[in-house]
Amino acid sequence: MKKVPFTGVIREYDLHSPSVKIGYAVIILLCLLMVVLAVFPLVWVVLAGFKTLKEFVSSTSIRPESFSLEPFALTWSQLGIAKNYLNSLISVVGSVVCALIFNGLLGYGIGILKPKGHGVVKKLVMLSLLMPATISIVPLFMNIQKLRLGNSFVPLWLSYGANAMYVILFVQFFESLPLSIIEASRIDGASQLQTFFRIVLPLSKPICAVIAIFAVNAAWSDFLLPYLVLRGGDKQTVMVRLFVFSTEQTVNADTMMRSVVFSMIPPIILFFIFQKQLTENAVSVGIKG
Repeated sequence: MKKVPFTGVIREYDLHSPSVKIGYAVIILLCLLMVVLAVFPLVWVVLAGFKTLKEFVSSTSIRPESFSLEPFALTWSQLGIAKNYLNSLISVVGSVVCALIFNGLLGYGIGILKPKGHGVVKKLVMLSLLMPATISIVPLFMNIQKLRLGNSFVPLWLSYGANAMYVILFVQFFESLPLSIIEASRIDGASQLQTFFRIVLPLSKPICAVIAIFAVNAAWSDFLLPYLVLRGGDKQTVMVRLFVFSTEQTVNADTMMRSVVFSMIPPIILFFIFQKQLTENAVSVGIKG
């Protein structure tokens, strides 16, 4: 079997030095510690879901006495979360589409078209990164009510179609694309929108993948805006449903733990499916930026 060479900062011949070996071992131990700190809360929540209320209150061990799925089935029935899964899916899909198209179009204008005043627009977008998102909740909610978009997924979609961080990522990536391809499409008679959708966007799969995963995670875990917009109807997302469920008097701590597990399943599955693509694309975007 061919030996894989070291290609990182620490190369193979560096490990002959005792100080490098010690430093390398310390780095590995720190990485393992961070993994444990990151994974332990998830494992604890999942294992706590298998416990009964009596065991949850009295036992100090994280390992449950049994691994029966019956408590999860009962909580699923009590929670009635199937409809909320569908609502969250609708919210996530619309948010991803808006995050890619609208932020991509603005990034295309700033990074490639560069009309007069594009520098000012870019600075204003970057300036908005310094402002806490919570200060815009009140005017945003007032505008949603004035436009009569309450109890609708449209405000959730559009909120991800105006994300400053996504715009900056698009701008940095677009500025690294060869202008000869853009000029060739213009010579062939393609319009600006045709150039964006047929040339630029297909070439931007790495950054689109990164932004899509960020948007999925943010849209799935978002609570405040869906709670304000969808709280009164039958379009509640999973996070809103969990909050409403937690306020009911019949909910115990062990039942709440199992309901939290249901909310964690989709992001975890998404991570395990796309972890390789996410890592490779994030690294390539960082190099190009």
